[in-house]
Amino acid sequence: MAAHKDLFSRALSLDPERLHFAAHSHHLWPDASFDGQLRAWVEANQFADRKWELIFGEVIPEAQAHVAGELNLPSPDTVVFAPNTHDLLLRIVSGLERKPVRILSTDGEFHSFRRQAQRWEEAGEAVVTRVPLHPFETFDDRFVEAARGGGFDLILISQVFFRTGQTFGRIADLAALADPAGPWLVIDGYHGFMAQPTDLSAVADRIFYLAGGYKYAMAGEGVCFLHAPDGYCPRPVVTGWFAEFGDLSGPPGGVQYRSDGGRFWGATFDVSPLYRFNAVRRMLDEAGLATADVSAHAQSLMARFQTAVAGGEAGRLTSAELINPLTGEARRARFLAFRHDDAPAWKSRLQDAGVVTDVRDDVIRFGFGLYQDADDVERLIAACKRAL
Repeated sequence: MAAHKDLFSRALSLDPERLHFAAHSHHLWPDASFDGQLRAWVEANQFADRKWELIFGEVIPEAQAHVAGELNLPSPDTVVFAPNTHDLLLRIVSGLERKPVRILSTDGEFHSFRRQAQRWEEAGEAVVTRVPLHPFETFDDRFVEAARGGGFDLILISQVFFRTGQTFGRIADLAALADPAGPWLVIDGYHGFMAQPTDLSAVADRIFYLAGGYKYAMAGEGVCFLHAPDGYCPRPVVTGWFAEFGDLSGPPGGVQYRSDGGRFWGATFDVSPLYRFNAVRRMLDEAGLATADVSAHAQSLMARFQTAVAGGEAGRLTSAELINPLTGEARRARFLAFRHDDAPAWKSRLQDAGVVTDVRDDVIRFGFGLYQDADDVERLIAACKRAL
């Protein structure tokens, strides 16, 4: 499949010489997102005091349908939105009655959970067991074994690990352990959603799934979402007033909640990210592009870059350890992660050479997407050879 630079003409024209290989970090926004942002402004002023009727009547249902379709969920009503996944995580954990909360996770989770979990431990509000990612060859088995050992209220794990790009392949085994009485299973899908085809139909009734639009959904900040299975956490303690609109349930005289995923709603928020997300999804539909198509395009570019690095065409990058090599498997990240002590310095040198990548500790990551083509990869290879 060819690149679709035409869909990103505005972003690419702002810095024509830049090589942006950080699609996994801050994905460039397509032109459709600009149109979505404008539409948000126009409709906010056109409908004014009636705006929220439009938002909850049309904008949110459309976004819910896009998420449900992408993940093959049984109903879009299980999907709720928030400005970030941290807000949604707090609402889930607030609903656990046992204190301290007993959590099973890993030493490779994103900072939204890592930092909060450490603070919960300091405050005596959680006891966290972290299974090391290394050695990754045995990680899946070790994590599932720990989960089967029991004694946890919450299990949280990434679908794709943000630092290394390695993937977890046994969600179904964890879902079999989930129960409304505990443990609850939370999957951080931020590096999986729209990076690779994800079908949750077999486990949707037993897992929470968190993700957002900042990366592969190409919609920017502020459009994070939660899929919440029925029967799990019916009354989160951290709750916003939007959660009391709709079909309500709860104890007589007590705080009432929506009976669908809307029980996790917060309060008033900026809805323009939802407009961007809807516009991007409509763009993809009109172009006939599914996640599998975009992923295949990215993987073809990744394969060329991986081959060049292995063959010594990309300078000193050949001396780094490729943590997540492209092996042809269907489930994988949309970036290549190389570990080396000089990774931070390499990022700076590439930045000076007009190449955008990103670094996590000693790992430099190269992300691929629709707005890159084969010529861009050849330019990247040459830039690595010169700069590194």
